[in-house]
Amino acid sequence: MSSSPNPKPQPITSRPPEAWGPLLRLVRLAGRPLERFLQIQAASGILLLVSAAVALGWANSPWAEGYFQFWRTPVGLTIGDFTFERSLEWVVNDGLMVIFFFVVGLEIRREIHHGELSEWRRASLPVAAALGGMVAPAGLYLLIAGAPATRSGWGVPMATDIAFAVGILALLGERVPAALRVLLLALAVIDDLGAIVVIALFYSAGISPVGLAVAAAGILGVFAMQWLGVRTKLLYVVPAVIAWAGIYAAGIHPTIAGVVVGLITPVRAWLGPAGFLEGVQRQLNQLAGAPSSLSTHELAETLRHVDVARREALSPAESLIEKLHPWVAFGIMPIFALANAGVVVAGADFTGASWGAASGVTVGLVLGKPIGVLVATAATLRLGLGTLPRGLNTRHLLVLGLVAGVGFTMALFIAQLAFTDPELLAAAKLGVLVASALAAILALVVGRLLLKPVKEVGVAQSADEAESSTEA
Repeated sequence: MSSSPNPKPQPITSRPPEAWGPLLRLVRLAGRPLERFLQIQAASGILLLVSAAVALGWANSPWAEGYFQFWRTPVGLTIGDFTFERSLEWVVNDGLMVIFFFVVGLEIRREIHHGELSEWRRASLPVAAALGGMVAPAGLYLLIAGAPATRSGWGVPMATDIAFAVGILALLGERVPAALRVLLLALAVIDDLGAIVVIALFYSAGISPVGLAVAAAGILGVFAMQWLGVRTKLLYVVPAVIAWAGIYAAGIHPTIAGVVVGLITPVRAWLGPAGFLEGVQRQLNQLAGAPSSLSTHELAETLRHVDVARREALSPAESLIEKLHPWVAFGIMPIFALANAGVVVAGADFTGASWGAASGVTVGLVLGKPIGVLVATAATLRLGLGTLPRGLNTRHLLVLGLVAGVGFTMALFIAQLAFTDPELLAAAKLGVLVASALAAILALVVGRLLLKPVKEVGVAQSADEAESSTEA
């Protein structure tokens, strides 16, 4: 028997031809709650909170040894005589977190190119808020825990966790105007940039010139591929891994490689929205004029052109952010929290230096952040170097400062670099967890008490405007 090269078109259905209907309906029914959860702005923060709670509970349970033993599990690669072996915790902190920092680098690059940091008048206020929110916590920490044993932890309370911060603002609902969310995102981007600089300059080992040369070769490889017009993103993994290996061998924390590669990723689209529409429309017109007996080869060629138009509608940076952000928010960050939030509380001796580290981090995040944000923004506005976005006032800035005190992911990460003593590291981690919880609660309470829903504000402003026009 011979089959027809152009089979009769089949009607479009809601399920693939190989799928079993009852099982597919069951899977879709089970997946709906998960889809709704992932669409909630606070979902990533909630998942982080659950991961931290699991880690904390596990580390203080009768199975605590299993928790620490699990993260000490050796993971390695052997090729001939070459062997590279590290712990599972290292894989998370120095491997997976590179992707997290890569996305941070992409977001910084985007904001500098065409975001809130692209114009100095728009950037001055979040820059000032971020700098104040870094300097004040570090200063308070050194006042409380400036002893030689704990001094190295000054960078821990400088960080802000964007996932938790955005989640808290989402819980405040209509009380948070869009301008405040934008200001928080810009502040968090600059805060991340500051944390990256701190890690690179103060929390890296002795620099090896050979490692730097290898890293430079990897970065030059990225540029060379861009100059050659290579558009397949997966191919850039090779020079990026070389840059990572070089920076790690140089004694700099390898996550910096992710930031550097993110910062040199192009932010300009090849086709853009207009080019995408034009390209797809051209292909659709060709299909409309083609005979009904369109061959599979011709259809595949048309779809290839459509796929190129789709791929090039966004810049490489925007496209990678869209693809990687869910993996980072719902995968890498919760795994990091699970690996690093396990602090043994029962029987721990939080006195002396340990108490200094814990209290310094807590005070730095809970008090230092809002003080730094408010003082820096007030000075910027008073000097006329920046403008407050319309609809925002001092109350909004106070909530912004409180929310910025949720350090969590980045703060835990810096704590790992700052302390080699297990007791001091545990104390600093506990300080981060307590401070983040207090800052979140304070932000929610103060936001509920001081901020009015945006709709009520709009109604009040409209009434004032109407009254003014009547008097005139």
